[in-house]
Amino acid sequence: MISALSILLLASSAAGRDITFPPVAGYQAPMHVAGHESIDITGAKFAGLTTFANLPYVHCLGESSSEKYDIAILGAPFDTGVTARPGARFGPNGIRAGSRRIHPDSAWSIYNGKNVFKEWATIVDCGDAPLTVLDNTVALKQLDVAHKIISGRATNSTDYAVPRLVTLGGDHTTTLSALRSTFKHWGAVSVIHFDSHIDTWDPEVLGGGVSHYAGVNHGTFLHIAHEEGLIRNTSIHAGIRAPVINKKHDLRNDRKCGFEIITARDIDRLTPQGVIEKLKRRVAGTKVYISVDIDVLDPAYAPATGTAEVGGWTTRELLTILDGLSGLDVIGGDVVEVAPIYDNAGEPTTLAASEVVMSLLQLMVDQPVKAEQD
Repeated sequence: MISALSILLLASSAAGRDITFPPVAGYQAPMHVAGHESIDITGAKFAGLTTFANLPYVHCLGESSSEKYDIAILGAPFDTGVTARPGARFGPNGIRAGSRRIHPDSAWSIYNGKNVFKEWATIVDCGDAPLTVLDNTVALKQLDVAHKIISGRATNSTDYAVPRLVTLGGDHTTTLSALRSTFKHWGAVSVIHFDSHIDTWDPEVLGGGVSHYAGVNHGTFLHIAHEEGLIRNTSIHAGIRAPVINKKHDLRNDRKCGFEIITARDIDRLTPQGVIEKLKRRVAGTKVYISVDIDVLDPAYAPATGTAEVGGWTTRELLTILDGLSGLDVIGGDVVEVAPIYDNAGEPTTLAASEVVMSLLQLMVDQPVKAEQD
């Protein structure tokens, strides 16, 4: 005896048929393959390997690599130089994941009408530098080498011979390697440092009391960069609001390292445009490196960071200020201290970080820069 369920299954099977879709619209640029329907399978944003903004991946560190590029994305999965919550070693992948909705063919800005990927510069994702998690000294030397190799490759442009890099962090210690790399090509630079902390602490104050090794960390790297002669006395912090350790020495040491300060609350008095103008005046006529610690944003907008401080800027304010810096000679940049494990389900931190990268890329494309050796 045939059960009612069997009858339903048989009826369903007999009625089964192929689903017919309407023709693919011409603007979707269908891919024609012999024996197959004209369906485009080349531009899926949420499939395949995850690179920043679905850019092509290039093994820039490979000895046989011959790919030419003008701007490279490099991940620095390092977080053993933090003094608070770890997790930023997963920042590069988090930022890339936050950029998945962006595609080079459909990244036209509503604000300026530009598509950074369709202008003169060839932009690629070089993946991550292979960094050990067991020894900070070795890891930073590995990152030094990675920057040296990637910045030493041939560019696609005949006029600008040195590639520029945007680093995805990683804790802020990784900026030291980037500054060592830029010094070799452009000399000492002015640093525009977006952060809630000054990061110029004397290694003897922050970490050095334990060991020389501990003195190299995410709060001392700018002091070390000053000691090494990598940065100019025309540098500036923006968004600062965290307390200092020693009320006199820390700020005096900060000025010695070449920095002025725009506090987080200064934006209420200056407005974003006033902040832009002050930043531009400070670094005028110099080569500029822009470092963005995502904790410059208020934790409401970027909870996924190692040392969150309340009272920060909104994502919109930060992006407005960054975009307003167009015209500066930006020779490198980074987005650091992104620790995805602390994000919420909406992923506001990684989404914000990916937009910061887009702004840094646009600044570099807007203003090509010749290196000292060009």
